[in-house]
Amino acid sequence: MTHSHEQTVDAVPQPIVDAARAASRIVVLTGAGMSAESGIATFRDARTGLWQDFDPKDLASPEGWLADSDLVWGWYRWRAALVRRSEPNAGHRAVAQWQQHAQVDIATQNVDDLHERAGSTVLAHVHGSLFEPYCSECGVRAELDDPDVLGNDILDDDIPIDADQRVPPPDCPRCGGLIRPGAVWFGESLPEQAWEAAENAVRAADLVLVVGTSGVVYPFAGLPAVARSAGATVVEINPVETEVSDMADHRWRTTAAVGLPLLVAQL
Repeated sequence: MTHSHEQTVDAVPQPIVDAARAASRIVVLTGAGMSAESGIATFRDARTGLWQDFDPKDLASPEGWLADSDLVWGWYRWRAALVRRSEPNAGHRAVAQWQQHAQVDIATQNVDDLHERAGSTVLAHVHGSLFEPYCSECGVRAELDDPDVLGNDILDDDIPIDADQRVPPPDCPRCGGLIRPGAVWFGESLPEQAWEAAENAVRAADLVLVVGTSGVVYPFAGLPAVARSAGATVVEINPVETEVSDMADHRWRTTAAVGLPLLVAQL
């Protein structure tokens, strides 16, 4: 397999520009690197205070929830506050701009809402969302505008969020069960509807951009291979080599916030 030359960030590699101009159906797959430049801590870095001595897998698991739901809810609530106090970066804004004049679907591993706040429509949050909590018993979606769910204080920059806070989860208004975080935990299946939407979009795409994902968390990491087998051009945008690199037709060693605005400006 031949790869295009890995060029520096001051110019978009011409084969990538050509592929983007020619494509009629584009899918952008995004991972943690997409949000890193907005200051969002990566999953393993999102530990401080009360949670610094815990393995994230203990906090993000059904077992952790059963063992100490107050601890887990507090951690996710703190993470939601960090996201709400961050802003979309130039990469998020570029994808939103691209969606205005092309068929661009977004499937993301990220549990934040930065794509949406940049103005994008997201086809699939395949790992769930911090902002879609639901009942652990009956599955009903919690109403985010209910102040008892995440708490209005996470939306207010003037109110400090304590990283040492255990917070009892709210009760479901329908069945009385505990409202749980909307992120997918270790050992859980992906949300079926989101996964099928992502997979179907990739199968139908001419061009798939893989942005800021290391390609190690399956089944999301398998989507670039699905794209290739379906005949799409696969482009990786990442400052470092990843597990995705070998299956990409073109690799551009830059970040989302630098590369995506340069690319979209050429279209």
